[in-house]
Amino acid sequence: MSFSSPTKVTPSNIPSVALAILYQDGRFLMQLRDNIPTIIYPDRWGFFGGHLEPGETPEIGVKREVLEEINYKIENPIFFRNYDDDEAFCHIFHAPLTVSIDDLILREGADLGFVSPEEVKKGQCYSKKLGDVRPLGKIHQEILLDFISK
Repeated sequence: MSFSSPTKVTPSNIPSVALAILYQDGRFLMQLRDNIPTIIYPDRWGFFGGHLEPGETPEIGVKREVLEEINYKIENPIFFRNYDDDEAFCHIFHAPLTVSIDDLILREGADLGFVSPEEVKKGQCYSKKLGDVRPLGKIHQEILLDFISK
């Protein structure tokens, strides 16, 4: 995995995604991705966001995806950095979550919940909905560790 500035050209052989680090009270809102083998990072905790539409900027894409997935409008996402691995080229943004988690409507994924910095370090989090612990996506854990260290 590597990271870069926002000016890096997106590789054409992997999908380009825009993802949001949403935080509140020292914790991070994450999505437990569906356990579908054909999706990226199945059955792992990851960020809200997703694939960019043709011609769409990463900032517009992250706003659209978060609104679609949890009905939350990000006003001013702040660019963090780009990461790439074998699965996706990731444009990472961050913003505070300014509403209660109870006000969100999960439209995509198996669960959502807050992940503490301690759980990020462990690389796993409990899903209340599934009643079991699930791992964080490897790249998501690495991104959050970088974000926490800044």
